[in-house]
Amino acid sequence: MLRSDLTEKLLDIKREKEWTWKYICEQIGGYSEVLIVGAILGNMKLTKPQAANAGELFGLSKSETAMLNEIPMRAENVQMPPQDPLIYRFYEMVMVNGPAWKALIEEEFGDGIMSAIDFDMVMQRISNLKGDRVQITMSGKFLPYKYYGATGNVPEYGFKEG
Repeated sequence: MLRSDLTEKLLDIKREKEWTWKYICEQIGGYSEVLIVGAILGNMKLTKPQAANAGELFGLSKSETAMLNEIPMRAENVQMPPQDPLIYRFYEMVMVNGPAWKALIEEEFGDGIMSAIDFDMVMQRISNLKGDRVQITMSGKFLPYKYYGATGNVPEYGFKEG
């Protein structure tokens, strides 16, 4: 079975049982909803205990349950730019605001990147009379670039210079 086949099976079961993502996440437990949904959709992995919870919830075989604990080929079938309007808006936010985010992060932290691996994300609904809003808070570890072959008093990492 391919991982994409398992994803389709899980989505079929979700539809048939009329489960919400919130319900599935509560049953699997242990991680944020974004990470658990990402694992069900094939882009993240679950721990062995979480995979066991998912296997029991969805009635999976031993090999299907084990597949949920394997490191996936992330974003394997993602088309660029994204075609889905909601996903495209995130892409658009990065294209339009990315250079400003980069400049502000570099000014504050120095030469480096925000990790997408050592990373947290929280999503919540914010009530608003003009229409509810989606609030997404992202937090990633700052990873300074390493300058190879640094000697003497030359900094080895791209931390902000004092």
